Amino acid sequence: MTTYTLNQENLNAISERVSTPKYNRTQLTTGIVHIGIGGFHRAHEAFYTDQLLHDTSITNWAICGVALLPHDTKIYQTLKAQDGLYTLMVKEFDGSLSKRVIGAITELLFAPEDPSKVIEKIASPEVKIVTLTITEGGYNYNEATGAFDDKNPSILYDIAHPTQPKTVFGYLTQALKLRQQKGLKGITIQSCDNIQGNGDMTKQMLLSYVKLADPALIPWIEQRVAFPNSMVDRITPATTAADIEQLKTEEGIVDAWPVVCEPFKQWVIEDQFSNGRPLWEVVGAQFVKDVEPYEKMKLSLLNAGHSVLGILGALVGYTTIDEAVNDKNIHAFLEHYLKQEVVPTLSDLENVDLEAYIASLLQRFGNVSIKDQIDRICSESSAKFPIFILPTVKANLKLSRQTELAAFVVAAWAIYSLGTNEKDEHLNIKDALKDTLHKQAELASQNHPEYFLEIESVFGNLKTSKPFVDAYVKAYKTITKEGVIIAVQNINLSQINSI
Repeated sequence: MTTYTLNQENLNAISERVSTPKYNRTQLTTGIVHIGIGGFHRAHEAFYTDQLLHDTSITNWAICGVALLPHDTKIYQTLKAQDGLYTLMVKEFDGSLSKRVIGAITELLFAPEDPSKVIEKIASPEVKIVTLTITEGGYNYNEATGAFDDKNPSILYDIAHPTQPKTVFGYLTQALKLRQQKGLKGITIQSCDNIQGNGDMTKQMLLSYVKLADPALIPWIEQRVAFPNSMVDRITPATTAADIEQLKTEEGIVDAWPVVCEPFKQWVIEDQFSNGRPLWEVVGAQFVKDVEPYEKMKLSLLNAGHSVLGILGALVGYTTIDEAVNDKNIHAFLEHYLKQEVVPTLSDLENVDLEAYIASLLQRFGNVSIKDQIDRICSESSAKFPIFILPTVKANLKLSRQTELAAFVVAAWAIYSLGTNEKDEHLNIKDALKDTLHKQAELASQNHPEYFLEIESVFGNLKTSKPFVDAYVKAYKTITKEGVIIAVQNINLSQINSI
């Protein structure tokens, strides 16, 4: 089989093997600048936009992808060499594989190489939306207090060197200032990250930065920049060498960084845009007045479910999410947690069958074709737990409801943070607070489990809740003594008996 390197020149030949863009990419203009061109963006927003360009005659919503950080060099160079093209590999529930080349990203910029190009691009008249996937940690806030971290060295650097920024806030501030100076219309800044109230968070953090860096700009932003909240969903595991090889073997396509994802996708967006928007609803997005109930459902069920499977699975020695959820004991534990502790905290969900939604989640988690890596799911847990799990804990404590299952998961995380699983194998912990987590986990292991809850930036004042601490300490001791599987078997029995 003849092999073709994925790029614009080879697109016609590749189109004989897999689906490729039918629109003329050279006739598109950039209406969106996206910061953070990782796998999720390319499986989600770029996919929706590609489908829109394919299904309509619209030409003004192509995407300029921005690689923001120095460690984004590889993805930038890869996509640049491929003219922004990549293959989306959808792993269906029946084990089949659907492949299509996505062409919505028509420009690429590497911010550390030339910051001014990024600033000028966002400030160009044709750009109407800036979208973000910068992960939970990219918003520079204290998880416990919600306050902007104005002591971050990168933030201080950006304030001192405004034309050579390093953070997303430095870039946005300079670009918005330039738009103001040019007399241009406002712009929409849309977060696509898994943060409840992600638009509100983006606005709060940006204005906090601007207050320090250029306070005179605040009125212009408040009057002309929109920050719609959104809820996004599509499981997108890290691409593996096996995925790259499979694409080459089966289709003869040499793609250095394809994207793997599940068939399910969801995008719920507040219809609040300052300068026009794509008709994403034509290709399945949902525009609503209030996205909060939907995002809360997703964060506390899907994202929390992922973390539960990741932490418990990692301790047992599993390496992928499907292995963890297909363990009948962990599966039952997760189902109990979602139905008995999370569902009671959810409300205002019109036309949503939560039983069916949970059943679909368990099916998606169990997709054996996805092979979502557990160490990816567990990465940056110190940023994820305060968003995905602890709000459920606080809501239940406020109404004196049970938190036993969430406490069990936190206890498992404390043990996980020691750095080895139950097979005495090393755990690859990737977390901005890795050293702090390990230190407190070590102290907890010395017959003081509650010391792990002393990490105030993660847990806030949770250590003052006697019901939670008691449940946590009990779970910690049980897991340490019996191991995860025996412990979840026992807790599952207790949950069944309590129904």
